[in-house]
Amino acid sequence: QVQLQESGPGLVKPSQTLSLTCTVSGGSITASSYFWNWIRQPPGKGLEWMGAIASDGITYYSPFLKSHTSISRDTSKNQFSLELTSVTPEDTAVYYCARGIGTATDEYDYWGQGTQVTVSS
Repeated sequence: QVQLQESGPGLVKPSQTLSLTCTVSGGSITASSYFWNWIRQPPGKGLEWMGAIASDGITYYSPFLKSHTSISRDTSKNQFSLELTSVTPEDTAVYYCARGIGTATDEYDYWGQGTQVTVSS
């Protein structure tokens, strides 16, 4: 059973950088053919895919967020991370990490429980 757990600050000030980590247990993030995704859901809105890092380490980003998003991984800790720079209140959302065979949400088999991030001064 694969488990994912998001961690990071619940409150970030505007213009700062949001950093989140997803810790994976029960499976390796280097296992072939999987994508490790970041998704968010702003209040009252649908899910938004932000980006992913594949098992081979190649990263993929939403074109709408690419300019201020970075995804990396630490294979020694079996973690992958998200950095979102220059945040605004519009980045307030529940942030999820998920494993999938692709980047579409219907391709995910395991999700983290999500972590609320609020951007406010």
